[in-house]
Amino acid sequence: MDEVCLNIGQAAGQVYRLLEKGESNLAGIKKNFKENGFESQMVFMALGWLAREDKICMQKNSNSWIISLK
Repeated sequence: MDEVCLNIGQAAGQVYRLLEKGESNLAGIKKNFKENGFESQMVFMALGWLAREDKICMQKNSNSWIISLK
């Protein structure tokens, strides 16, 4: 269990650093994760982590989600 939490925390850090550069859509975050060797389902765990910590905003934009830092 501890390794899973560590991996999710690292993935959340990856998302946070990406969003420090500006907002992104979900596809962009998934692409970044694939390029950096993360499993695709880690994206959702990382976003959940950051949402729980109240670090991100998520807005539905027509057919995609736009994610940014608060």
